[in-house]
Amino acid sequence: MFFTLLLATFLLAVSVSIVVVRFFRESIRKILVRIVADELAGAWERYIQFAAYVVGISGGVRIFQLEQYINAPHKDVAVLQLTAEAWTLEIYRTIIGTLQSLAWMLLVVFVVALIAFVIVRAFELRRPKTDESGDVQPDDATV
Repeated sequence: MFFTLLLATFLLAVSVSIVVVRFFRESIRKILVRIVADELAGAWERYIQFAAYVVGISGGVRIFQLEQYINAPHKDVAVLQLTAEAWTLEIYRTIIGTLQSLAWMLLVVFVVALIAFVIVRAFELRRPKTDESGDVQPDDATV
């Protein structure tokens, strides 16, 4: 019964991670294309997706808490039984754990992307404007 629970929580965490990654795929792609070169954006996007799967699965399948169904936490305590209520609780914990882990990871990614965007934008504003012939145009404030 324990192996079934382990497999069920793993498959559920993978499924939730797939849905979340697909939901945010386009947003991540647009942000990366804006911040880094097009050639690098694809590689960074794949890395962020991989990281999201790892974070989502590890956050959803909590091995330490599942161990309580095969090992007693203390000598004088009995091993917990896998009842319908325990299954329901573990399924709920898997969904919430996966979503919570992915939310934190994506928050960190988007905060770092926001900082990078501000830096890129600052450099773009400092760069002198040029026309089609490559000549530097004076700023509007100096004319």
